[in-house]
Amino acid sequence: MTKPVIDGAQETPRRVLDPTSERSSAVRERLPRLATLAGATVGLLDISKARGDVFLDRLEQRLVGEGAKVLRFRKPTFTKPAPVDLRQEIATRCDAVIEALAD
Repeated sequence: MTKPVIDGAQETPRRVLDPTSERSSAVRERLPRLATLAGATVGLLDISKARGDVFLDRLEQRLVGEGAKVLRFRKPTFTKPAPVDLRQEIATRCDAVIEALAD
């Protein structure tokens, strides 16, 4: 995408680069929402940002109050995607997942 940028009296083109390196977006069908949280296993993924665990602690209380079983997971660092083995574990053990971001 190129947009003109006014620099003094002269316009200079600006190029915005997508750092994901995806040539085309993957189209994925959305899964249906859970009918109820009662009896469901919900994974809470902490992406390792500051205070994300505080948010997830409170969310866990609310989910347990609704009858859900909660499993906690944590990425090694927020700067990279979750490792494949962690994503696989979440996908096989959980009915739903919530990812937390906080600062």
